[in-house]
Amino acid sequence: MKLKKSVFLAFASFIVIGVSRVEAQTITREQFKDSIQKLPYFSIHKDNYFVTGIPTNTAINSSSADAKYQISFKQMITRDQLPWDTYLFLTYTQKAFWNIYEDSFPFKDINFNPSITWGKPIFDKKDRLRGLGTVSLEHESNGRDSIYSRSWNRITFSYITKIAKNTRGSFELWAPFAYKDGNRDLLDYTGLGEINLEHEWKPNKLYLTLRMRKGLNFDAKGSIRTRIYFNPFKQNRSNQYLMLEYYVGQAEGLLNYKESKSMIRVGYVIKTNEFSFFR
Repeated sequence: MKLKKSVFLAFASFIVIGVSRVEAQTITREQFKDSIQKLPYFSIHKDNYFVTGIPTNTAINSSSADAKYQISFKQMITRDQLPWDTYLFLTYTQKAFWNIYEDSFPFKDINFNPSITWGKPIFDKKDRLRGLGTVSLEHESNGRDSIYSRSWNRITFSYITKIAKNTRGSFELWAPFAYKDGNRDLLDYTGLGEINLEHEWKPNKLYLTLRMRKGLNFDAKGSIRTRIYFNPFKQNRSNQYLMLEYYVGQAEGLLNYKESKSMIRVGYVIKTNEFSFFR
């Protein structure tokens, strides 16, 4: 747990330093409107990936090593602005944990996460883009019944902005409801929100991300996830990268959300570009 506490402190310091160095945005209100008109109706939402790896806190065998993949997309309802300069879109994310090293290749856990989201760009007095705020109605479950059923619903408030040179931040706050059947203490492990940071070391070539969640209680429950993205290709028109991921904590999946995990995985990813407005 010393490692986790150190990362938490470094993370907090990084935010304080980063905010003090934030630079002015260059995208204007009109440029943002033009960009929205050029966006496809159907696009990537979160990262789409396939990775595989091993645990670092237990014995390595066919049951503890696994693969994980995610499919995530977004559908804009309309490109036209709604009242108060807002936009509406649907998202869907599916994450699966796959025991590919066991006989018959069983799926251990599959999590489904649809949402409907209302988004609003935030501009300063000079009509320069400062951030993107969203409000989402989300459902997340593992699609199972009986004692294996896990699900929760939440209203998610999020804000995405640039917090330092080449560094973007995404901050989420959750208002959960209808979640106590089957996972009454889920929030003790997930908390009420998360913080994501993305740093661009080399444009379209090398990125580092960090995600942090903290459970409700004053203990070590929560999670930290770090990722390194590297593009080995000369050209990268499709956001294709190799990804190294390290996850430590609980609630990586819904089925065994109380289980403490420490996993390192590597694989292929089609990276989301939702932070691209703040590069």
